[in-house]
Amino acid sequence: MIKKLFVAVGLIALAGLSACEKEVNFDLGPSAEKVVVEGTIESGLPPYVLLSKSIGFFSRVDFSTLGNAFLHDAVITVSEGNRSFTLKEYSYDNNGVSFYVYSVDTGDFAARNFTGEAGKNYDLKIEVNGKTYTSSTFIPRVKPLDSLWSELPPPDKQSPDFPGMRQLFGSYTDPDTLGNRIRYYTRKNSEAYLPPYYSVYDDVIINGTRIQVQIDAGFNKMDTINRETFGYFYAGDTVTVKWSAIDKGVFDFWRTLEFSYGSTGNPFTTPVAVTSNISGGALGVWAGYGVSTSTIVIR
Repeated sequence: MIKKLFVAVGLIALAGLSACEKEVNFDLGPSAEKVVVEGTIESGLPPYVLLSKSIGFFSRVDFSTLGNAFLHDAVITVSEGNRSFTLKEYSYDNNGVSFYVYSVDTGDFAARNFTGEAGKNYDLKIEVNGKTYTSSTFIPRVKPLDSLWSELPPPDKQSPDFPGMRQLFGSYTDPDTLGNRIRYYTRKNSEAYLPPYYSVYDDVIINGTRIQVQIDAGFNKMDTINRETFGYFYAGDTVTVKWSAIDKGVFDFWRTLEFSYGSTGNPFTTPVAVTSNISGGALGVWAGYGVSTSTIVIR
């Protein structure tokens, strides 16, 4: 399971010049807590939902903070057509801290067989702490990558300290109907699937054409980035690319969230409003993914 928490951040922009100086004090009191949802239903897999509360901008974030952010005893229902299942809360241990996820009841045969299917809509309803939050997502049919291959980096990017570094490329033929959107992840060897820095793309410019795409290595956003090796694979790696079709609401969420990552700390960037497809005032996303996978051994 993916373990992520979204942090609600309040930003203040200050501007103005004056011939005199004046000291101004701002009281940045605690912001109101919000419910944070990360829900997923993927073709061939059951739904799961991570449910937590937002963490203050100035709060210390460690495993204990994350563990205490989860919300419990919620009634979460996922429906498709006339089928409806209430999810069960599970806990698992991570370095001595309990993490929690809601998914289908594995003791229920019908629930175990409730998995995502391309071409269908899935509705989410969450009841927690006296409030109700809802969302809907569609799993599009995915157009797989045509092929994968690896190359040496350009000469100015090669490093004698990392002679095995390789770039990964794919060929993709976009369907001739406008409105296709993709999110991708990569997995190296037996590691987890991880998204790259920017993981979502649409076909506004490339609709109906065949293109070459560079596929950057996914990474854990909690890790420190080595700029010299960031995004590369290595000779001998077995790499699997998870190429996933998504709907517009899911695309808009990840696009704005990832843009906010890129703009953090830049004083010249306009603050980004991260969109959500959850109604009722919650943050986060309920995301359907139509998935295909392609594997290559890096040479």
